[in-house]
Amino acid sequence: MTSQERVISSAGARSIETNKVIRNTYTLLSLTLAFSAVMAGVAMITNAPPMHWLLVLGGYFGLLFLTNYLRNSVWGLASVFALTGFMGFTLGPIIGYYLTAVSNGPQIVLTAFGGTAAIFLGLSAYALTTRKDFSFMGGFLFAGILVGFLAGLGAMVFQLPGMMLGVSALFVLLMSAFILYQTSALVHGGETNYIMATVGLYIAIYNLFTSLLHLLMAFSGNE
Repeated sequence: MTSQERVISSAGARSIETNKVIRNTYTLLSLTLAFSAVMAGVAMITNAPPMHWLLVLGGYFGLLFLTNYLRNSVWGLASVFALTGFMGFTLGPIIGYYLTAVSNGPQIVLTAFGGTAAIFLGLSAYALTTRKDFSFMGGFLFAGILVGFLAGLGAMVFQLPGMMLGVSALFVLLMSAFILYQTSALVHGGETNYIMATVGLYIAIYNLFTSLLHLLMAFSGNE
């Protein structure tokens, strides 16, 4: 085999592996989103009260670190379902509140869901079809998410609704950019673990949906 043939063969193998990771990621993402929706429904049916934000953060980061630790084993799959199921359960009381306590709640929830789906599908399709490299956004996203997270904590602790609105708008932009970044990493081999890729995309979708809910509620005059 000539050196050129070896290069072609190696490129073909990488392409096959990349396509496998992408396929596994979106398959697992679909399953975790469905499971998350089921858990949200369970929380709504049982009238589960909203969890304290400290408990939500503790459960989220604990399960996130566990999933990262188990990402290369079969137990990583169980962990990612535990993480997404937990996050879905915390979302149930929020959606239930919008549906029952707000006059136009069903419209707000449906609009947020449709907006989230449109943004995710549109940006994912763009990154997959154009194959542009968005790895340059990594540092910006890390800094932006850290600032947004700390600002959100401050707004909750000190009860600053205007600041929370600004954080929600910021997270819509950051999560949209992160979808491009994560999808690009899948396409270009920057992310080869489909479990962690699934977690990244799920978190982006979750934060995008909740941020849109908050913004839509505020703009509809309910806050």
